[in-house]
Amino acid sequence: MWYEILPSYAIMTVAMAIPGYAMYFMNKAVLGNPYKREMRYRWDRHLYMRDGRLTDGRPYEAPGLEAIPD
Repeated sequence: MWYEILPSYAIMTVAMAIPGYAMYFMNKAVLGNPYKREMRYRWDRHLYMRDGRLTDGRPYEAPGLEAIPD
């Protein structure tokens, strides 16, 4: 019957979801932030370095309006 495919479907769904969740926790453990920035292009690296410079070395913590000097 049709319901015989449900165990296989569940196994495949879990197997496909594991890498996504694993990367979330690995980035959280290694970088301290669950979301990884891609540094593939020069512009992305430039923005990453700019963010680090604006936030005193913490590029993942975006500053608000209070960070702009008067």
